[in-house]
Amino acid sequence: MTADQIPITRFSIITRISPKALRYYDQLGLLVPEAKDTLTGYRYYTSDQLERGVRVKTLCSLGISLEEVADYLDAEAKGDRDALQALREKYLCRTRGEISRLQRIEALLKQSDKELLKMALSEPVIKDVPAMRVASMREKGSYGETIGRLIGGLCEMLARPVNQKNLVKVSGPCMAIYYDEEYKEKDADIEVAIPITGRIEVDEGMEVKNIPPVRVLAVVHKGSYDTLILTYREIWDYMAKRGMQLAGPGRELYLSDPCKTAPEELLTEIQLPIKEAPAKT
Repeated sequence: MTADQIPITRFSIITRISPKALRYYDQLGLLVPEAKDTLTGYRYYTSDQLERGVRVKTLCSLGISLEEVADYLDAEAKGDRDALQALREKYLCRTRGEISRLQRIEALLKQSDKELLKMALSEPVIKDVPAMRVASMREKGSYGETIGRLIGGLCEMLARPVNQKNLVKVSGPCMAIYYDEEYKEKDADIEVAIPITGRIEVDEGMEVKNIPPVRVLAVVHKGSYDTLILTYREIWDYMAKRGMQLAGPGRELYLSDPCKTAPEELLTEIQLPIKEAPAKT
């Protein structure tokens, strides 16, 4: 061992990374020791690697995955400022989403049982929704994370100078459309759509299309997104009692901006396409 070689145990103490984690980082190529004893396989690091070790530890403590840590450090090494900024924005957006989720949980826990059972602002109503032109993205993933990410991507695209120059305007509330026939924890098929007017340029993975008109059973929910299940229960009971059948993927229209509205004041319209029971003769 030379003077500049730091044994794994000492490197672990300095960087506050466990030896087990260091061995795993070595396997991933994220933090590879400069030398290994050919007989014992013992790992040795150098003082130059201390900074990278600290960087890895810091980024992991921020909740960033190891794959993303590798991407971030690679962008740093290349001096790619655009990539670094994009990664930071991605992490910031995810952090804000988690903060919002915890705030919704806090608001939910503060509500009484009586308040929880009165989330719907009105009785469900049948209405005809006209056709609309939308910009949309469709992906599979977990509900909250996927919807937030797709909304962010669409809003960023709409705000670009080229689209603002073309007088692109949002003409209705952002919506999520659910295509699965059952609840899926991590692989839900979700489309996010924003009604628009104007000539628009979109990225790969986005599309501009016309959503056909549809008759729906609709109700407006007031409260955090975590309490939507209570209003869904009401609207499904309403459908069952009147012999209605679901005739297409359900939608949620977000009438409030969660960045500007307290969780308990959020307004969400649930729309379920329906086939009404035949009239009795």
